[in-house]
Amino acid sequence: MHLRDNTPRALAKVPALTFGFWVIKVLATTLGETGGDTVSMSLGLGYAVGTVIFMAVFLLAVAAQIRTSRFRPALYWLTVIASTTVGTTLADFADRSLGIGYTGGSTLLLGLLLATLFTWHRTLGSIDIGTVASPRAEGFYWLTIMCSQTLGTALGDWTADSAGMGYLGAAAVFGGVLLLVAAAWHWSPISRGTLFWTAFVLTRPLGAVVGDFLDKPLDHGGLAVSRYGASVVLLVAIGVCVAVFPQRAAARPH
Repeated sequence: MHLRDNTPRALAKVPALTFGFWVIKVLATTLGETGGDTVSMSLGLGYAVGTVIFMAVFLLAVAAQIRTSRFRPALYWLTVIASTTVGTTLADFADRSLGIGYTGGSTLLLGLLLATLFTWHRTLGSIDIGTVASPRAEGFYWLTIMCSQTLGTALGDWTADSAGMGYLGAAAVFGGVLLLVAAAWHWSPISRGTLFWTAFVLTRPLGAVVGDFLDKPLDHGGLAVSRYGASVVLLVAIGVCVAVFPQRAAARPH
């Protein structure tokens, strides 16, 4: 005879992986591109100043995220948005202001991301999002996210510009690879942690090239949409999606 287990499952402080999660993530990464470019380019503050501003917002949001005792959707997505904007300006600063180029920037940032994931796994034994419930795990989680967002920006720029695919071509490439990752999630034995972080990284360049397609000039292959207008529309869309899609915390593994 089996007794029913009525013990509540312990929850992480990050969201469960649902369809809504990925929709909001792509919108947030697109907003990161238009929002970051608004501050650094449209307002003329430059990449360095933009990075300082967004890094301060990101660190404050992470501190609030760590201090809270449970998953709070609005705070979580605010922190993600902050990470995407700082990722945009930081990658542009490294690629353009430091002169290392898209290839050099992407290579450097990939190394930092892999080093962060390796250190996280060696230190805590797992990179499963269900384990993100302690300050140490949250620290690694948000550091990994910032590295992935920055890498994604550089990778998107490299694919669209250096590889000559253009914004729509790059979007098709990243969208296609994401479909392959989704298929691997359902029908392959590949580690769920590996697939999650692969998808998380790839949604950033997808959002980056879509954001560039929206706000870049017509003669550069874009639609020349106002960065201010695009950012506001994306922010409203994120708010609607957070309200409409169910928001629940990821369950911690037993």
